[in-house]
Amino acid sequence: MAFSGLTEKLQATFRRLRSKGKLTEKDVNTALREVRLALLEADVNHRVVRDFVAAIKERAIGAEVMESITPGQQMVKIVHEEMIELLGGTAGRLQMASKPPTIIMLVGLQGAGKTTTAGKLANHLRKNGRRPLLVAADVYRPAAIEQLHIVGEQVEVPVFSMGDKLSPVHIAKAGLEKALRDGRDVLIIDTAGRLHIDTELMQELTSIKAEVGPHEVLLVVDAMTGQDAVNVATAFDEHLGIDGVIMTKLDGDTRGGAALSVKAVTGKPIKFAATGEKLDALEVFHPDRMASRILGMGDVLTLIEKAQATLDEQKALELSKKIRSAQFTLEDFLDQLQQVRNMGPLDQLLGMIPGMAQAKQLKDLQPDEKHLAQIEAIIYSMTPAERRQPEIINGSRRRRIAAGSGTSIQSVNRLLRQFEQTRKMMRQLGDKGGRRRSRFPFPF
Repeated sequence: MAFSGLTEKLQATFRRLRSKGKLTEKDVNTALREVRLALLEADVNHRVVRDFVAAIKERAIGAEVMESITPGQQMVKIVHEEMIELLGGTAGRLQMASKPPTIIMLVGLQGAGKTTTAGKLANHLRKNGRRPLLVAADVYRPAAIEQLHIVGEQVEVPVFSMGDKLSPVHIAKAGLEKALRDGRDVLIIDTAGRLHIDTELMQELTSIKAEVGPHEVLLVVDAMTGQDAVNVATAFDEHLGIDGVIMTKLDGDTRGGAALSVKAVTGKPIKFAATGEKLDALEVFHPDRMASRILGMGDVLTLIEKAQATLDEQKALELSKKIRSAQFTLEDFLDQLQQVRNMGPLDQLLGMIPGMAQAKQLKDLQPDEKHLAQIEAIIYSMTPAERRQPEIINGSRRRRIAAGSGTSIQSVNRLLRQFEQTRKMMRQLGDKGGRRRSRFPFPF
């Protein structure tokens, strides 16, 4: 998970600060030295680290902390506020054109994930009431056009292409005309990348920009490239002029230094972050929420938004009725499991819950997606009658279910015990009234 190493080190530093009733200048300097090392190990740009620590020290060694009733907490508050500023202060929203279509041009190096990101962005905009059109302007990478068509079909967004024989400039211009004819209010142009920055690449991108006049030029960068991501962002901004950054693979970089450096170095905001492989795994980048995640404070707002976008309200009401009448079945268990899995990787969801980073009993918890897939396989191997009445599952049925799901009898027994414990909990919650009912009834 992104920033996990940095989060752990910062949490340890803050715990030591909170344990002190009064902070001295030496305490502050020691803590800042640890913060500096943690950021450098997370691959944050050294100049960014220097300025960040200096800004904290200026505020910390003074009345704001030294004379505070809770100096340790005040220090954490300062670090949190400075980190929000480091990440951009406020969320960088897309600038939508007053007269549609809004033209968004995606640029970046080959392998950064531009084509997939184009689909994710189109999906995000479609879900927010827009009518996007994707344009396949990458005529160099083998199968790039076909890949965009596949992605577009998956997110239910049309794709405009003209093969790989015409120039990208011509294709981009024709795509704009197509968007105007079809009443599309957003045009997303997927451009070609290179393995490195060169004159030919920049000239082509400059020509496309001059021809169609994009309202947003967004650089797609791979967070896992660390400092190279910052160097790429600087070079593209100098040669082309970018309006913002989309950070991909943020879920795979445990250091996260690129995200902490790019705004400070380039002055360009991170507008979106890709946090998974699925085509709905694209989030608006909120500096305040990301700073809270990095410091182990959770991110309840994003968790709520994911739940609202994913969970079925009608099913939740039906489940509530079943809980009250003690009719909770394995089918309901499976349905709730699938709804929560659709919200994203479990380690990311846990990271959004305040206090999870500090909870010692959860320190070594690594949610196993394979285990959840195994639960699904076991339940799918049951007959409808067995799902609704698990008590009829005898020895021979358990052997059949284990064989059908490719698991063991022990795994089937474990699931049935877990379900029975959950059902008992549901009965208790149902007896105590609606306010205390859990929306996610199964334990992981």
